Amino acid sequence: MSVEMLPHITNKILAHYDANARLLPWRSPPGAPAPDPYRVWLSEIMLQQTTVAAVKAYFEYFTQRWPNVAALAAAEDADVMAAWAGLGYYARARNLLACARRVAQDFGGQFPSDEAGLRALPGIGPYTAAAIAAIAFGRAAPVMDGNVERVIARLYAIATPLPAAKPQLYQHVAALTPLHRPGDFAQAMMDLGATICTPRTPKCGLCPVAAHCLGQQQAEQLPVKAPKLPKPQRQGQAWWIEAEGHVFLVRRPDKGLLGGMRALPSCDWQGAPVAPPLAGSWQALGQVVHVFTHFQLILGVNGLKLADRPQMPLVGDWWPIDRLADAGLPTVFNKAAKAAQKGMRTI
Repeated sequence: MSVEMLPHITNKILAHYDANARLLPWRSPPGAPAPDPYRVWLSEIMLQQTTVAAVKAYFEYFTQRWPNVAALAAAEDADVMAAWAGLGYYARARNLLACARRVAQDFGGQFPSDEAGLRALPGIGPYTAAAIAAIAFGRAAPVMDGNVERVIARLYAIATPLPAAKPQLYQHVAALTPLHRPGDFAQAMMDLGATICTPRTPKCGLCPVAAHCLGQQQAEQLPVKAPKLPKPQRQGQAWWIEAEGHVFLVRRPDKGLLGGMRALPSCDWQGAPVAPPLAGSWQALGQVVHVFTHFQLILGVNGLKLADRPQMPLVGDWWPIDRLADAGLPTVFNKAAKAAQKGMRTI
């Protein structure tokens, strides 16, 4: 593909975006002034490893409750972690708070406008820094997420497997990124990958650059990905302790997986036999399966129902079972709690 063709391809992609842009709560319409950097940053953090459909309601809630970075910086950790529950990848929520507090304290509530400054903030990597710089500040930063990788791999018929192909893909994105409207171009490429150049059954007949696509005939085979290794499996136990209409919850350590989240008492998930936190007539209530980024967890659920709330050997709280949805349990413990409640009804 000749260098002379690059502006032509970029303009076609922008024109398609002008006519077909997705309406998303964190976006400004095509050609409009840039959105608030806080909203761009918040949406990009939420969208890491998560779908647009899943993020919308969380974004609306966060921006209503904490409308700017100063408000979020002043929030209680537990409130933010509870509000994040269900989005997964909970380190993002901890980094979200750390970043908000850094921006509020060290930058007067204003995000840096360049990639280098943004990358120095907690939780902001190369992609997120480029997206914020381009969309919120109009910087000509090449933005490459999974959707953009797919579009570029097909457009240039790049057969090198990912992740080895990333530098090559990035060079092509950089060549296409315009000095004018780089934020719109970044979002146009994301939309193109999300709605037309999809992983399966791409809609090549609707693509604005189909005539220039070198990989159209093998589109579904691109990008080439290295074979996935099977995820290791871990096993553990969780304990449901019920008394007087309440269940006993603990707070997980701040550092580590699901750090700072409320949860059922649980072992370390290494599979070794572990005694329950309280002596009693425990009942096995089944098991739940949950897939994390790097492993699959099989969690046995055990229940104990007591007449009165005892003095516990663990630090935690007795939470009303009829308000358990407000506890902000992460997904794996939500599954365990539902299994426990179902099992307890049959005892």
